[in-house]
Amino acid sequence: MSGQSLYSRLGGYDAISAVVHELLSRLMADSQLGRFWENRGDDGIDREKQLLIDYLCENAGGPMLYTGRDNIKTHKGMGISDQDWGIFIGHLQETLAHFQVPEVESNDVLAFIESTKSDIVD
Repeated sequence: MSGQSLYSRLGGYDAISAVVHELLSRLMADSQLGRFWENRGDDGIDREKQLLIDYLCENAGGPMLYTGRDNIKTHKGMGISDQDWGIFIGHLQETLAHFQVPEVESNDVLAFIESTKSDIVD
């Protein structure tokens, strides 16, 4: 089992997709973070979800190819603060718990996401 990719250990595409859909719903409903989606149309949000799924699947060792921009370009000028980041991480932890992701895999996901912070937070 230890030789399996994080993608496989998380349950593959369908499991990662379910987490992304749940997480984005939580983020968009958050009183502080919802501002990032206020003026987005449904098609833009759907595209963002698919790009995030592809990004996470590829970075977890799955067969997906992420074709979006890098994190620096994607988040530049958004004004994402350390406080925003902390709220985001809380929602991510709650989402992983909601899906009963095992501790080892949750920690691996959180470690990867934390490694992206300097490219996202202003």
